Amino acid sequence: MKEKYEDSYLYRLRHSAAHLMAQAVTELYPGAKLSIGPPIENGFYYDIDFPTPLKEEELESIEKRMKELSKLDQRIERTEVSRDQAKALILDATIPGMGEDVAEYKLQLLDAIPEGEAISFYNQQRTDREGVQHRFLDLCRGPHVDSTKEIKAFKLTSLAGAYWRGNVKNKQLTRIYGTAFETKEELDAYLEHIEEAKRRDHRILGRELGLFMFSPRVGTGLPLWLPKGAQLRMTMVEFMNNEQMRRGYQPVVTPHLGNIKLFEVSGHVYNYRDKMFPFMEDEEKETFILKPMNCPFHIEIYRSQLRSYRDLPVRLAEMGTVYRYEQSGEVTGILRARGFTQDDAHVFVRPDQLLEEFTAVVDLIQAVLKKLGLTEYRARVGIKDPASDKYIGDDENWRLATEAIQNACDAKGLEYEVSVGDAAFYGPKLDMIIKDALGRDWQMGTVQVDYNLPERFELEYIGEDSKPHRPVMIHRAPFGSLERMIGLLTEQYAGAFPFWLAPVQVAMLPIADRHNERAAEIAIELRDKYGFRVEVDDRRETLGKKIRENQLQKVPFMLILGDKDMENGTVGVRCREEGDLGPMSLESFVEKANR
Repeated sequence: MKEKYEDSYLYRLRHSAAHLMAQAVTELYPGAKLSIGPPIENGFYYDIDFPTPLKEEELESIEKRMKELSKLDQRIERTEVSRDQAKALILDATIPGMGEDVAEYKLQLLDAIPEGEAISFYNQQRTDREGVQHRFLDLCRGPHVDSTKEIKAFKLTSLAGAYWRGNVKNKQLTRIYGTAFETKEELDAYLEHIEEAKRRDHRILGRELGLFMFSPRVGTGLPLWLPKGAQLRMTMVEFMNNEQMRRGYQPVVTPHLGNIKLFEVSGHVYNYRDKMFPFMEDEEKETFILKPMNCPFHIEIYRSQLRSYRDLPVRLAEMGTVYRYEQSGEVTGILRARGFTQDDAHVFVRPDQLLEEFTAVVDLIQAVLKKLGLTEYRARVGIKDPASDKYIGDDENWRLATEAIQNACDAKGLEYEVSVGDAAFYGPKLDMIIKDALGRDWQMGTVQVDYNLPERFELEYIGEDSKPHRPVMIHRAPFGSLERMIGLLTEQYAGAFPFWLAPVQVAMLPIADRHNERAAEIAIELRDKYGFRVEVDDRRETLGKKIRENQLQKVPFMLILGDKDMENGTVGVRCREEGDLGPMSLESFVEKANR
């Protein structure tokens, strides 16, 4: 059985590296107030209140002092104390990093430790050549390694802002991120991985490729889609719409805001309120909100007419834009935005149709991932945490819904893991966890089985027995959201999208002005006859410069047009991956591009 990260030596090593960094900070920056410094998935961080703002270039001096302290072979020892002793240590100004002037956050952490729970400090101490003892003490439950000499391969990586206790009403502290490994070879490999991630960063590529932008005047987390990015969205929407139409989905369109009463019935107001934007009141004292979810609107469409058992399943699909209040520190480009568009659909089925329909949805998601080139993924079934009170609906409905998801996975031969507490508040769900080109996991396509919202909205259909019956509802979004999926694909392909998806598929490069007219004619033929997305680069620049700049734009094909091509009825073909392919007839090029 694989060892849990929290139980590993690497976890202890990174925890100790965070303390080593804090020790260096207290020596270099008197008056700095320490708060918390935990290990995280790929390293560690420490949140610190500095007397003056810390600059990125100052990380080098902190790292240098950490290396000096590491070599001193300071013992790291745990001491348990009473609450009064702990307070006295935190207020002891003779200990580096302690004292009344810098104790603000540590005292709050001490107060938060429940009565009866052990209170412990970790002490890093050494004796110098003159016999003088030096130590660094930090309130911490641990665990740690035995000596600072074990902390050899580490790197401070970045700075960020972080609100104390994650609350925007509190003071913003400086968060120093770092990482540590057991060996230098592992550290070097990780740093190379980070550089590759920077090269693929969708925020940088999105700007360089002209896909999207952000404006502080528009607001945090609200992307503006530029022409090439809008074309990319349109291509993905067209692909999804065609897939859905083939599978019997009906398109619907719903408003961007709705009456609060709708979300009171659904339960979102009580279970999702912290993600909703502030409520708005009109002159008639009706309260409205920007919609965080599409499902209540689709439910109202279902309820708008009497349904027979013969009408089911009813599949309603929408590219619906929703708005969720993510804290500014959580917003990450288009991967986590405040306004985003979901390829949302809700399927209303009879109970006897649930397994077949859920299986069909999983089949759709797999087809979508295959088309997008995302072939490495695993399935995760999120079920409710019995210890939590955030869920709605009775236990029997939850049991039936969970069984339906697991039976559908079994029917598809889909291996899955079960994750307690990952269910939506109204039902269990199946998530596809995608592994990208850098080995990172992303939660993307989601399917949920829901017995509870049909109950809350009193949905019905008339059965064969002429009596009303309750349908079951399936929520599904294969992309998850357009924004998030485009962000993932941008990083997956490092901006070099496959031919079918590329915003500009072909760049026409006439060598001289006399070739411009023919280049424009070829572009029109490729657009009208074959549906290719073509741009003509007729700037008065050298051919070499045009080629370089279109390479940087990651255009799949460049067609070069010169005198010989005009005479022979050919184009010089240059492929993004294969380089110069020489002259071809237009028909041969089209055949090549469509392979």
